Amino acid sequence: MALATRELGRSGLKVSAIGLGCMGMSQSYGPADEVESIATLHRALELGCNFLDTAEVYGPHTNEDLLGRALEDRRHEAVIATKFGFRIVDGKQQGAELDSSPANIRAAVDGSLKRLRTDYIDLLYQHRVDPNVPMEDVAGTVAELVAAGKVRYFGLSEAGVKNIRRAHAVHPVAAVQSEYSLWERNLEPEIIPVLRELGIGLVPFSPLGRGFLTGAVLPAEEYPKGDFRRNDPRYKGENFTANMRAAATVRDIAFVHDAKPGQVALAWVLAKGEDIVPIPGTKRRLYLEENIAAAALTLTAAQVQALDAALSPDKIAGERYAAAIMTTIDR
Repeated sequence: MALATRELGRSGLKVSAIGLGCMGMSQSYGPADEVESIATLHRALELGCNFLDTAEVYGPHTNEDLLGRALEDRRHEAVIATKFGFRIVDGKQQGAELDSSPANIRAAVDGSLKRLRTDYIDLLYQHRVDPNVPMEDVAGTVAELVAAGKVRYFGLSEAGVKNIRRAHAVHPVAAVQSEYSLWERNLEPEIIPVLRELGIGLVPFSPLGRGFLTGAVLPAEEYPKGDFRRNDPRYKGENFTANMRAAATVRDIAFVHDAKPGQVALAWVLAKGEDIVPIPGTKRRLYLEENIAAAALTLTAAQVQALDAALSPDKIAGERYAAAIMTTIDR
């Protein structure tokens, strides 16, 4: 079965119903494997998964460069999303420092275009809201880049209601990318209703709970240094035990469908609205194929309700990020 397409809100931007998060090909989840990563990108296109997500800061720069080399002869098949906004000096990220000044946005886009080996970016996100730069200036600068043909659509990542409205008033926001999954539901009370009011799509990253909802996970201390999960609060100590207990319902429903737990987690996200396009990350063809197969899995209303209840916010232990990273979230 061919992978269906979805429109991001009312933007006109149509993408595959499941996308591919590419960050882990270059950082955070163990050693890189460039050969397998490129094969995974090519396999994604073969399967109709054309929505590919990267960022200037992934590496930094190396992830965009990887996509550029992998897609150089297949650019027309892909919808590429990238992001700007973290401060990078001499190829090194400066901690959690942000820079969404108009000059840096323009420089970041020119750098991304060069690394991606393309003359346009399909979807350009502000990676994190910069409290030192008015959102009107950010949206206005992106609007100029759209007018120049360098960018097709504008997006925000981890933005709050106030800044979503401010940006959208200057230039249409096609999509907001934020963490959303069975174990991270912070968008439901306020963000999702506003996105639907304004006709903005939602692109959930980490829809598998950074791998936790696949069931194939270890406690934080068993991951090597450099692996993001080693410092993830929800993987640590008693939090890990409590979260594994909460995720048991995912595994039970997967058994009923003869499916993988991760496929159930993705099917849950897809069931939450046609304007939602998750981007599970992987660097391996095996997991890519498993993720895409989730589009064919239909959960019953009772199963969705059971998952909602089993992994309600009060059942999940630990903050979603360490304190330093949480400071960059616009909530």
